[in-house]
Amino acid sequence: MSANLLTLSGVHTHIGAYHILHGVDLAVPRGQLTMLLGRNGAGKTTTLRTIMGLWRASKGKVDFEGRDITAMETPLIARHDIAYVPENMGIFADLTVKENMLLAARSAKRAQQMDAQRLQWIFSLFPAVEKFWNHPAGKLSGGQKQMLAVARAIVEPRKLLIVDEPSKGLAPAIINNMIDAFAQLKRTGTTLLLVEQNLSFAKRLGDHVAVMDNGCVVHAGSMQELSDNEDLQHRLLGLAI
Repeated sequence: MSANLLTLSGVHTHIGAYHILHGVDLAVPRGQLTMLLGRNGAGKTTTLRTIMGLWRASKGKVDFEGRDITAMETPLIARHDIAYVPENMGIFADLTVKENMLLAARSAKRAQQMDAQRLQWIFSLFPAVEKFWNHPAGKLSGGQKQMLAVARAIVEPRKLLIVDEPSKGLAPAIINNMIDAFAQLKRTGTTLLLVEQNLSFAKRLGDHVAVMDNGCVVHAGSMQELSDNEDLQHRLLGLAI
């Protein structure tokens, strides 16, 4: 079994006339949390969307568990137990929290068929999901919507969870709650790939880090190595963690 659950090799992505990714090489180690960092416009979100098949790689290969998923349709990629939380969270505002969760629980047709033990675990991570269970999701605060988005992604066990900027716009208390949730997910063996701008968040959670610039991965290694090297931080990110 490969040490890497997900590997991108020489991936290029064009969006219309624009060449966004220029040969991305990225390895996501199995059972670890990988942080994808970089300045705005570096290509981080495009990388996530390319992994999920929302945008097509024009060249290169995306490999998941030894299987080439580069040309797969997004629903088929998701069926390989990959969950994706986009930056806009993708919440169905007119549906209740319960209905949002049920939509993601592929093995259940009714709320009563969802895994009760797993739901209780999710409620322990995100109490707001239980509190507002029968409320319209559109009425939640920004932080509560982010909790729902992650809860929905993990309503069933996933091999890989991909989240785009989970701490964006959140209050410090909710960020701490999110950190605890991701730490618990790591302990279950879930592999995580997070795009993040909050470098303190990244430092507290990350095992592995990849830094992007101009559509390429320009550095990859341990989060500890980057955290301990301020010169490297300034060179790659323009600021220190």
